[in-house]
Amino acid sequence: MQERKSNLIRRQETREALLGAARALFFEKGFAATATPEVVERAGVTRGALYHHFKDKQALFQAVVESEASLIAHEIEAGAFKAASPVQALQQGAKAYFQAMRAPGRVRLMLLEGPAVLGPDEMRRIDLQTGGRELRCGIRDALGATASSAEIDACADLVSAMFDRAALACDMNGDNKIYEDMIAALLSILVRNRTEG
Repeated sequence: MQERKSNLIRRQETREALLGAARALFFEKGFAATATPEVVERAGVTRGALYHHFKDKQALFQAVVESEASLIAHEIEAGAFKAASPVQALQQGAKAYFQAMRAPGRVRLMLLEGPAVLGPDEMRRIDLQTGGRELRCGIRDALGATASSAEIDACADLVSAMFDRAALACDMNGDNKIYEDMIAALLSILVRNRTEG
């Protein structure tokens, strides 16, 4: 029994080493310029270990994207946790999103290479299991009980696109504050107009 547990731990450690090495290389060089022998070397494992855990480089990339999406969602949830109102939760979540996307290489991985390598449908699936789910919950709370599922989904898609476009702009010019302020104002207007209208 002890040996079985040890094998499970070793497999988990190998997987984590591969993900960590791949994450660093994808952040540094991008998907196309990263070769699997580099990942194996940096992780300190064998090529066989790589293919035991991942079918190919794209599967490894997808695992890295899923891991990053989960981390971002966790940061957003933590940022919005102590909000006094649903609108404030959206605003604080937006601020946490921008902070999370400041990690070097994250914008490139999540907003440029992720959709290019995995396709928009797969990125949407990943988003709906992580940050997109959190956003939809926040929008549902902010819009209230009269909002339909279709309205919540449409609003979440539009707000998500706004966040992503702003994150790309911030990554290029480094100025998060103006985007954070404008998005906070837009979220307030959106919710106020919807709940009063």
